[in-house]
Amino acid sequence: MLMQYFVGALVSAINIGIHALVTVVAVSIARTAGLRPTGRPGLHLMGVMVATAAVLQIAHTLEVLVWAGAYGVVQAAAADSGLLYFAFVNYTTLGYGDITPVREWRLIGPLTAMNGVLLFGWSAAILFEVLRKTLDHLGMTEVSGGK
Repeated sequence: MLMQYFVGALVSAINIGIHALVTVVAVSIARTAGLRPTGRPGLHLMGVMVATAAVLQIAHTLEVLVWAGAYGVVQAAAADSGLLYFAFVNYTTLGYGDITPVREWRLIGPLTAMNGVLLFGWSAAILFEVLRKTLDHLGMTEVSGGK
């Protein structure tokens, strides 16, 4: 059981590092694009948000690939069972249950799900911050002056 926690912690740490790097890239791209002057603020906002979401989705896909690779290395499930699919189902907490880990690695699914939930929450926070900053720059936020 200790080995499952070690592998889960290691893969989670790798994915957190990937997500931190992608956060820096996404915020940099959003800052550069979001601060450009524009005559079409709505279209500009959409572009910034789509670009940010696309970068984050690529990051999540890469993180799932890391999990799938780890599953293969530790032989967490049968090799012919579709490790990438298994990793996606766990990472997204979809949990179909049509593929299950071997008994010795049954904690790997919940550890993967825990990592996915954390990183999806992180992505939501990034998207919200990019939206907030872009709206501020475009002067599209309301300021209430009363009660």
